Amino acid sequence: MKALILAAGLGTRLAPYTDHTPKPLFPVAGRPLLDIIIRNLEAAGCESIIINTHHLHNKIDAFLNSRQYSIPVKTLYEPVILGTGGAIKNAGAFWNNRPFIVINSDIYTDIDLSKVYRFHLDHDHTATLVLTDYEEFNNVLVGKDDSIIGFGNRCADSLPPANQENIRRLAFTGIQVLDPEILDFIPANSFSNSIDVFRQMISAGKKIHAFMPEKHSWNDLGTPEKYTETVTREAAPKAFRLAFPDYKDHEINMIRLKGDGSDRRWSRLSSEKYSLILADHGIKKELSATEADSFIAIGIHLHDRGLPVPEIILHDSFSGLVFLEDLGDMNFQTVILGAKSQSEIISWYKTVIDLLIKMSLDGGSGFDVSWTYQTPCYTEELILEKECRYFTDAFLKGYLNKDIDFNEYENEFRVIASRALEYQVKGFMHRDMQSRNIMVKEGGIYFIDFQGGRLGPVQYDLASLLIDPYVGLPSGVRSELAGYCAGRISSPAGIKADDFLQSFRYCSITRNLQILGAFGYLTRVKWKPFFEKYIPAALKSLKESLETPEGKDFPKLKSLIDNLL
Repeated sequence: MKALILAAGLGTRLAPYTDHTPKPLFPVAGRPLLDIIIRNLEAAGCESIIINTHHLHNKIDAFLNSRQYSIPVKTLYEPVILGTGGAIKNAGAFWNNRPFIVINSDIYTDIDLSKVYRFHLDHDHTATLVLTDYEEFNNVLVGKDDSIIGFGNRCADSLPPANQENIRRLAFTGIQVLDPEILDFIPANSFSNSIDVFRQMISAGKKIHAFMPEKHSWNDLGTPEKYTETVTREAAPKAFRLAFPDYKDHEINMIRLKGDGSDRRWSRLSSEKYSLILADHGIKKELSATEADSFIAIGIHLHDRGLPVPEIILHDSFSGLVFLEDLGDMNFQTVILGAKSQSEIISWYKTVIDLLIKMSLDGGSGFDVSWTYQTPCYTEELILEKECRYFTDAFLKGYLNKDIDFNEYENEFRVIASRALEYQVKGFMHRDMQSRNIMVKEGGIYFIDFQGGRLGPVQYDLASLLIDPYVGLPSGVRSELAGYCAGRISSPAGIKADDFLQSFRYCSITRNLQILGAFGYLTRVKWKPFFEKYIPAALKSLKESLETPEGKDFPKLKSLIDNLL
């Protein structure tokens, strides 16, 4: 038995992801589809495999050169795509006088290929097509004798009403066994669709037999949705077994969770008494480090350092799927807004601040900046572009529709950026340390959404925590808690409390500018109105930051904010 794997397609339905990776190399359960198919053919007794290629063919060749198989596997490059029928004809020199298997490279299935081949040997028809009941693709017409009589609704409509009652509509799996005789029906050196060839054969009186496997799984991975669905289905049971040693395979249910500012999709997976969280970052769009890569690498690093973040149970960087420890639904915002007294609020915040200091110092130790997908460090250039210019472009122009340019305030922005870093305590910086990114489970504090982390001042994370508009702490409480942090960190960090607080106050301004830029962008561009109601609180805290002694050096910015309130 020989086999042809059809792998020349452009993968248009999977663009832009196929711009950098050919569809046959998309991984499922950590293995490229092409490798899975080759191994299945090996197990079925295949003696030799040929793979037609076109799009990113060099990557397929490189992959095959990195593998060792027990049977010969070679490629046949098509400078111009020949179609499924043309590929079969083009490989004519490869075939012998025995039936051969042809299989699509974008399917994921457990169908027994050896059983399919034996089935074909047991009848005298020229072709066997493996079919399944998959409503979305059910366009193959099967008669009562399990022979295929046509393809598509037009064919069905042309049959007499009495015949239509006996027709079953099934989907072609992309697996077929063919006699060499089929080559006589395929034109040479031209594009040819195998379905058209089958229609021609049926018209010529040739029978095509349908094979319908009994218990099996099958999925077409030709779209992002189908690919993600398949990877999730295959990975979820493994994640549960890794997380819970006594877990027995049971049905896994998925409930979509409400997201926040990110485009990531969150779900809770439940099975019996166990549950996990699934973070879907989306399929990898480029080969460089992505948000998912950073989330995985930073999350593993922080957890290994004993810091309070959810454990990453299983991850797949290419699909963007990450299975996490379930920390429940209680976030810090809910806890603080439900507190009964100011003293309770302060107590909670002191607990978080202690952990924040630990995360900065311990998380910064051994931190590899190659894990970051934005910038490795919090720098003056980042402040100017991602916070100050973000504020003018996304908030002032984009949200308020004001004709105000970054250049009008650039000199003041540069001073703010410089002073924010002058006395920084540099360590791991979360970059979005606000109450909705802190979970509370059984009295314990956990930090989430750390994918934007990098090296930078702990003062920035402290500012993010204390000026958080979702909570709206009074300025007096903010000052008390900032002083508490300065006292706790001054000795281990070797910094004077006053110097620490000076950097904190300037970081409060830069963080506030970033918040307003983000709220403007999320409201106007991403159409997420949830954030709009917090803009007044963010403006109020920025005004308060500019009314401190530091604010006198920024008269233009102070006047601007005063006029907005």
